[in-house]
Amino acid sequence: MAGLWVWGVALSAYGLFLAWYVNWRGAIAPAEVERLIDAIKAANPEAGARNEMGALRRFLETDDGREFFMLNLVKLADGEVPDPATGAPRPARAVMEGYTKMFLPALLRKAGHPAIAARKIGPYFDAWGVEPDPGWSIVGYMRYRSRRDMARLVADPRFGGAHDFKFAAMPKTFSFPTRPMILTLASPRITVGLALGCLAALAQNVIALLA
Repeated sequence: MAGLWVWGVALSAYGLFLAWYVNWRGAIAPAEVERLIDAIKAANPEAGARNEMGALRRFLETDDGREFFMLNLVKLADGEVPDPATGAPRPARAVMEGYTKMFLPALLRKAGHPAIAARKIGPYFDAWGVEPDPGWSIVGYMRYRSRRDMARLVADPRFGGAHDFKFAAMPKTFSFPTRPMILTLASPRITVGLALGCLAALAQNVIALLA
C-alpha cells in the first residue's frame, strides 16, 4: 500500500509538471492575434523599427499551438557601452546581463527555457551566398511553450525596460523560430519523468527497508 501511495504522488507531480510545461490552450484565435499585436505595439513604441511586425503577425496567425524553439545569433559590442540605467560605461557582456536577468525568469515562468547557449570560438567554415561574418558572439536556442507565450512576453510592460539593455549591448542580431527535426538533448518531459520515477523507486525501497 505504501508503494502505491509513493507512485501516486510521483504521477501527480508529473501531471502537475505537464500541466505547466505543455500548452493546453491550443492555437491563437484570429481576434486574439489583434489584441496581442496591439499590446506589443503599446508596450514597445519602437517595435516597428527594430522588429519585423509583419513577420510576427504572420507567425501568430499561423499558430499550430505547439512548442517552438527560437534561434538567436548575437553580436556583442566590442569594448564598453553606456549602461542604460546609470549611463556609466561597462563591458557589453555585463550590460547584456541586465537583459538576461529579467528575461530568463520571465521565460521560465511561462515554461520556456534555454535549450542551447553557446559562445562562438571560430570563424565561418562554410559560407556562400551570405553576408560576411559580422563577428557573432553567442548562439542561443530558446524553447517557448507556445507562440502566445512569446507574444505575451514581448507585450508585458513590466518587461519593457529589459530591452534597453539588449539594444545597448547588441549592435547586431537576428532570430527566427524553428521546430527541431533531430534534437539529441533530452526533453524535460523525459528528464523530469525519469527523475520522479527514480525518486519514487528510491522512496519505495526505503519504506520497505523500514517496514
